[in-house]
Amino acid sequence: MNFASDNWAGAHPSIAAGLSAHAGGFSTAYGDGALDQAAYQRFNEIFEREVAVFFVATGTAANSLSLTAYNKSGGISFCHRESHVIEDECGAPEYFTGGSRLYAVDGALGKIDPNNLDRTVGRFAPEIVHSGRPMAVSITQSTEVGTIYTLNEIARISAIAKHHKLPLHMDGARFANALVALETTPAEMTWKGGVDILSFGGTKNGCWCAEAIVLFDLDRARELAFLRKRAAQLFSKSRFIAAQFEAYFKDGLWLDTARHANAMAARLAALIEDSASARLAWLPQANEVFAVMKKAKAERVHLAGAAFYDWHKPHDFDGHIGEDEALYRFVTSFATTAEEVDRFGELIAG
Repeated sequence: MNFASDNWAGAHPSIAAGLSAHAGGFSTAYGDGALDQAAYQRFNEIFEREVAVFFVATGTAANSLSLTAYNKSGGISFCHRESHVIEDECGAPEYFTGGSRLYAVDGALGKIDPNNLDRTVGRFAPEIVHSGRPMAVSITQSTEVGTIYTLNEIARISAIAKHHKLPLHMDGARFANALVALETTPAEMTWKGGVDILSFGGTKNGCWCAEAIVLFDLDRARELAFLRKRAAQLFSKSRFIAAQFEAYFKDGLWLDTARHANAMAARLAALIEDSASARLAWLPQANEVFAVMKKAKAERVHLAGAAFYDWHKPHDFDGHIGEDEALYRFVTSFATTAEEVDRFGELIAG
């Protein structure tokens, strides 16, 4: 009953097999091999246009370099108060940019409120050196609390960013989970809605170690190539990331794994909703479920073999959490089974 994180899951067997298939022989290094080129072309096909793709090792690297691509002296990037980029990157974006800032914007359940964004960005006049100047806007899809920006919400935030002459970055660590939940296309969820640069995650959804920066603003590509090298993120044997993406995309595997994870989250949420000892904090939309449970019950379930994390209460959360209760996060993955979900349901039924 492992609901701690989709990062805890292993690699999908098809992706492991893809790595093994390309383990031998020789290939041009540093992203110039035939397998790399085929992977870049596959990204073009998926996004329905030419994109620049940069393989990196981690989501932290993808997010940090994406914002660094638009760096300015005194720069400020705007993101949700509880976004991963501001809460869980250990200051990496500020480090990579040499001192730019992340500025928190409020909004319900992990999503930037467009009106708050407009007001917040408007506080910083680009010509005033004392306070710094706006540099970028970053959104997380799906969010840190398992919610999803609709296409209209993305377009509205993009319009505000463009009004202020700012690029829009999307942190897509769980990109596929949001995509299948919206039943849309990668193009519609990104550049057609005004996204300029994307952190494209594969690791949480069945890959071994495969993340990418997808750049729609091709004029930035040459500069980003140098930034990636200086950040020690240029792999010599990058074919092993390309091999993962080859298997990831083949026959829609990446969409199937995301649909499965989302379905297991929905199954888990239904059991929590029917439970006498736990309740949903809010409705899940992707593969993360948040529930309020008595601390003593949570401890007993942990001892019975369930892995999950207690979670900090979101800034805007207005639900009641008693003194003897806490908020907990449950994450499902491609490897989650219906049997382990149902077993957990039995443990919290009474």
